[in-house]
Amino acid sequence: MTQRLTPSGQRPARRSRGAAPRRPAIAREQRDQRGQASRDASDSGRSANRPAAARRAPVRRTSAPQPRRFTGRATVLLVVLIALALGYTYPVRVYLTQQSDIARMEAAQETQRRRIGELSEQAALWRDEEYIKIQARKRFYMVYPGETPLVVLSDPEGAARDAGIDPKAGKGAKPDPWYDTLWSSIQAANNAGSRP
Repeated sequence: MTQRLTPSGQRPARRSRGAAPRRPAIAREQRDQRGQASRDASDSGRSANRPAAARRAPVRRTSAPQPRRFTGRATVLLVVLIALALGYTYPVRVYLTQQSDIARMEAAQETQRRRIGELSEQAALWRDEEYIKIQARKRFYMVYPGETPLVVLSDPEGAARDAGIDPKAGKGAKPDPWYDTLWSSIQAANNAGSRP
C-alpha cells in the first residue's frame, strides 16, 4: 500500500483517536511563504527577486455597497400604512363633522330650554290678577273709575306749539362750513393788504 503525498511532499500526519485535528501542513507552508513574500517585499531589492505573489498588482480595496435605505419589506409596510391612512381619513372626517353637529344641536337645545323657562315664568306671572292690572295700566293706560290719567309727552316742539311759541324761533341759522370761513378770512386779509 502506498501513501499519498501532500503537495509539499510530506506524508499526512497520523491522527490518534480522540486527539484534536492538527492544522494541515499546506496551510502552514502557505503562511510561511506569505511571510517570506512580505519580508522580500519590505527589502529594497529588485522586483525580480520577489516571489510571484509579491509581484502581483496591488489589490484595490473597494468600499462595500451602501445598503438601501428602504428594503422591500419597509416599502410594502409604508404603502400599507399610507393606504390605511387614506382609508381612514373619510370616516374620521365624517365622525368629526357629526361631533360638531351634535355640539351645535346641544347648544341650540340649551338655548331653547332657557327660552322655554323664561316663557314659563311669564305665563306663571299672567295667572296673577295683580300683575294683569299693572300691565293694563302700563300698556293700555287704563285707570280705575274716578282716577285722572296723566300722560307725559317728550315732544318739545308740540309743547312749544301748545304754549303758543314758534318752535323754530329758538333755533339759530346754521353756521357756514369751515372752508367758507377760511376762504372769507383769506379774502379779508388780501383786501386789507391792498388798501393804501
